[in-house]
Amino acid sequence: MNPQLSDPLSATFSALADPTRRAILARLARGETSVGDLVKPFSISGAAISRHLRVLENACLIERKVNAQWRICRLNPPGLRVADSWLSQYRAFWEQSLDRLVEVLEQGDEPPVARTGLPVTTPPSTRRPRGVRPPDRARRAPLSRKRKSP
Repeated sequence: MNPQLSDPLSATFSALADPTRRAILARLARGETSVGDLVKPFSISGAAISRHLRVLENACLIERKVNAQWRICRLNPPGLRVADSWLSQYRAFWEQSLDRLVEVLEQGDEPPVARTGLPVTTPPSTRRPRGVRPPDRARRAPLSRKRKSP
């Protein structure tokens, strides 16, 4: 199934996954330009750039138009809004999480309080420092291996 036809969000993120396409979008963010000018900074062929442009256009991230002999490309902002609106719900989550972290850090030496209002206790560490044996093995002599004679 082609994600470009059924799911605009998948098509957008698929198009954004390639660094060359992201570089093309960065260039188009400065203003519209011809395909010939888009090819110049890349060490790939014009045909390869055209394939990248087709992916970006299918994802509705850019628009292409013909002006006489020139092929002009420009950003299509509504295409980027699809990804932005999806990411915004996670942005709100992270902002809330970071706000809670700031509150905890600003409390200083006071113990953190869980959402229940009770102090959060940290269980003692069960990991031993390197090289320290457990008490039941501390006094045992190392086992020696005897070789069987042939």
